Amino acid sequence: MRTPPFTDGLRFAFGTLTVFPVRVTRWDRGAARGGMLGAPLAGLAVGVCAAAAGLALLVLGAGPPLAAVAGVAVPAVLTRGLHLDGLADTADGLGSGRPAEDALRIMKQSDIGPFGVIALVLVLFAQVAALAQAYGDSWTRGALAAVVSAAVARLALTLAARTGVPPARPEGLGAAVAGVVPVRAALGAAAAVTVAAAAAGATLGPAGAVRAAAAVLLALAAAELTLRHCLRRFGGITGDVFGALAETAATTALVVLVLG
Repeated sequence: MRTPPFTDGLRFAFGTLTVFPVRVTRWDRGAARGGMLGAPLAGLAVGVCAAAAGLALLVLGAGPPLAAVAGVAVPAVLTRGLHLDGLADTADGLGSGRPAEDALRIMKQSDIGPFGVIALVLVLFAQVAALAQAYGDSWTRGALAAVVSAAVARLALTLAARTGVPPARPEGLGAAVAGVVPVRAALGAAAAVTVAAAAAGATLGPAGAVRAAAAVLLALAAAELTLRHCLRRFGGITGDVFGALAETAATTALVVLVLG
């Protein structure tokens, strides 16, 4: 019996974006479309695990800094570090200043260059610092930050996979998912996540709702700027660029959530 398209999409999302034991049964454009639309749900699962790890440490007597480290480490583990690796590779490609073909070749190399190292250090420090501040303000605010940042990181992938965004290479994850999501569907997913984040933020009061919605929108704006720069430099999107967009969105969301 053939599985429903929604189930195929969820399998694609969880099977490609997480280490959860989910077998991808279809690898066609239809499954990719459902998978990219379901990416925020995969992010929600990752975020809940990250928040649970942070809260568990706090219950056991650890302080906000250690809880924040757990909140950053868990998503890295649950994604096999692929997004962080993509961030580093994209930073090396962009920092090389080479033409698109040469920059893409640099991104495929297994080693990490100086731009990649700098990007990783700054992003990880920013994420840990922001989460530590959130947990220091309240456990609820810290958990909310962990969940929202993880969900919006994968929502950025949904928008990047929209119609009109071409792949930079004819193979790889970028080529498999580039352009599979209709623009209206991508915008609908963005609206749904924004409303859900605002509802969750409302547990901290009206200001919390506004801050959570702003975190989603500003995170998507930062990811969109990054995407457009990558499109100009590389001529399209790759799996590494997807990783960079996810980390850009997550970091921006965390920073916005602790402002004010």
